[in-house]
Amino acid sequence: MSKLVSVGLGGFVGAVSRYWLSGLVQKLSDRFPIGTLSVNLLGSFLLGLLATLFLERVIVNQELRLFVLIGLLGAFTTYSTFSLETLNLMRGGEWLFASVNIAANVLGTLIAVWAGVSIAKLW
Repeated sequence: MSKLVSVGLGGFVGAVSRYWLSGLVQKLSDRFPIGTLSVNLLGSFLLGLLATLFLERVIVNQELRLFVLIGLLGAFTTYSTFSLETLNLMRGGEWLFASVNIAANVLGTLIAVWAGVSIAKLW
C-alpha cells in the first residue's frame, strides 16, 4: 500500500507542477506550445539524472524512487498533451510549428535524458 501512496502523492505533485510551470512558460508564446515542450525537456532530463543517481549511485528507498521517478516525473511530462497540441497545430494549418514541435519534443527529450544520465555518471 505504501508503494501506491508514494506513486499517487508523487503524481499529484508532478501534475500540479506541470500545470503551474507549463502555464507560466506558455506566456512566452501564443502560437507555439513552449510550455509543454519545457516540461517535457525538464522532466526527461530529471528522469535521466535521478534514475541514474538513484539506481547506480545513491541509495534511496523504493518508496522515494517510486514517488519521484514514477509519480512525480511521470505526471510532470506531458506526451498526451504534446500529441493533442501537435494535432491542433496541423488542423490549424501550422505545419511548420507542428513539425518543429515534433522534432523538438522527440529529439529534445532524448537528448535531455542522455544529458541527465551523462551528468549523473560523472558523480
